[in-house]
Parts: sequence; C-alpha cells; structure tokens
Amino acid sequence: MMHKMAIIGFGGMGGWHKEKVKNQLPEITVYGAYDIREEAKEKAKEEGLKVYQTLEELLKDKEVDIVLVSTPNNFHKNYVIQCLKAGKNVICEKPVAMNASELEDMIAVSKETGKLFSIHQNRRWDRDYKTIQAILSENTIGTPYFIESRVLGSRGAMHGWRSYQVNGGGMVLDWGVHLIDQALDLIKSPVVSVDAHLQSIFSNEVDDNIKIFLRFENGVSYLLEMSTNCFINLPRWHMSCTNGTAMIQDWECNGEIVTLKENGPLKWENDIVYTAAGPTRTMAPRPDHTVEKLPLPKIESDSISYYQNIVGVLDHNDELIVKPEQALRVMKVIDLIFASEKAKHGMECNI
Repeated sequence: MMHKMAIIGFGGMGGWHKEKVKNQLPEITVYGAYDIREEAKEKAKEEGLKVYQTLEELLKDKEVDIVLVSTPNNFHKNYVIQCLKAGKNVICEKPVAMNASELEDMIAVSKETGKLFSIHQNRRWDRDYKTIQAILSENTIGTPYFIESRVLGSRGAMHGWRSYQVNGGGMVLDWGVHLIDQALDLIKSPVVSVDAHLQSIFSNEVDDNIKIFLRFENGVSYLLEMSTNCFINLPRWHMSCTNGTAMIQDWECNGEIVTLKENGPLKWENDIVYTAAGPTRTMAPRPDHTVEKLPLPKIESDSISYYQNIVGVLDHNDELIVKPEQALRVMKVIDLIFASEKAKHGMECNI
C-alpha cells in the first residue's frame, strides 16, 4: 500500500525526514508540509510539496494518512492530539513531550482513536549502539556492571530554538532523550535511582553540559555525559563487564574489546609492583598473556528501519518497535533528572 505523509514543521529535521524517506522508502511519499514561517513554506514549495496554509487544511486532506510532527518541543502535544483526532497516523520527533504528563494525555488520545502513534527514536539504529547491543546479546565479555555513554562536542552553546526554555530546549531534551532511550532499551531492568548534574555554562536558560547517573535494579550503573565544551573527547562508549571491557571511540566505531583468555583465571602473586606512581598491589597491570584483544562486531544498520517498521505496522500488522509506553518511561526519567538537579541529590524510583 502507498502511504502519503505530510510534515508539520519543515525546518532542518523536517527536511532531513523528507530526504530520508524520499531516497530510501518507496512505500511512503512525502506529499505536503505545513509551517507557520513563510521561508519554510517557500522551501517546501520549491521542493515540490503541497503547502498547507493552515493546520485545518492539512487535517482535512484525505490524501494524507501519516503526519510527522517536527516542530519545537513545546508544540508537540497540541499537534499530535489534533492529528490523531483527525484520523491521522502520527510520528513525532523526540522528545515527544515536555514532560510525562503531556505524553500521558497524548497516549490516551491515541488509544481512543486507535491510530498509530510513535516517536522517532532513530538512534536505536546507530551503528555504535547496535554494536554495544550485539556485544551484550552475544555475551562476549560477560555481565555488564558499569556502562558509560558520551556525546561530546566543543560548539560552546545550544543551537537555535534549543537554547530557549520555553521551547523545551537544553541538552537533556536534545541529546539526553536519545541516550536515555538507548539505556532503557539496552538494560532490561527497572531504573531505581536517578542523579543528575546539569550545568548551564553558556546559557542563561537551559542546560548545556550534563552528567546523568542511572542505577538499574539488576545492579548496572550507567553514566550519561553530554558536553558542548569538551576539547579532548572521551570514548563514545566504555563498558565494563565481568569478563572484559569494550570501548567504542566514535560514531565510526573505531575501538576494541579486551577479554580474558579461556585458559582460566590468573593466579596473582602477592609481590608489590613498583610503578611511576609508587608501589601497588591492587592496580598491578594484568600480564598480556592472560588477555586477548578482539575486534568489535561488524554491524550494518540504518535508521530507515524505523520507517520500514511503521509501514510494516500499517500494512502487515507488525509489532511497533518504538512504542509510546517506552517513551513514557524515558519522560519519567527526564522528569526525575530535572527534579534531581533542583534538589541537588539523587532521586529513588521504580521506572
């Protein structure tokens, strides 16, 4: 079946979606666009899209069965609910809402209407994330207990409307929502505590350099770090497991795995080891012959899989991959992140 999609908010991300779908998914035609800005309307017209002058015009268009909401975050709830009530299937850019309460209202309407409602969490298909996922699923280095996930840059500030609190700007709602979604998708256990250190180094309104600490019920500790002012980057991923360590340096998936050899545990001597920093037993380096280095698994992945799943749900009753209930868990964690920063201490939970 051929589907026609209209985009609400034809800015940078709206244009990205249009090109992604146009070039990689023949089952969906990007048909039209609505935006309150004249320059965005002109751009949509130049690219051959039907330009809607009002939201009502889009909602009444029976040619359109899918609507993508790609506006600043504070407009998501209103647009999503109106589109669902008009009988449209809805995809919403992340973060789907400003808080968990807004999302609960959106989910209620989606259930009332019976229409598809999903959130564009495209970074579940990032190659670096799929690589970490494969290492765990294949039990390559045993059971995880500490995972570090970082996105670091040096731009020095949030961009455009993301620098304004009223629009739902800031790093937590920009990159944080992606990394939290990955964490909750990766670790199949409830979150039992949230602690956040949010800094506003270059902004008077929003967080721009952050560290978030999650503890899961199964014992996994998870550190998320995002910075706009880092000039020496740490690895994108560093994962400690019972039988080894995995490191992914960057989005190109440079990195390695170091694991114990299969010839049994090393019998440690009690002799003191003398290092440049002085004597130590605890931090004595492990002998090279007791470990082996493995390459990272080679993973092929593309976020067009998100849209392929949407088509599968609509045409073949496939199971939806990115579910609103999963996004609600993410938003509940985000609510606690802001509460933790305000209180200046960790928050216990069961999410």
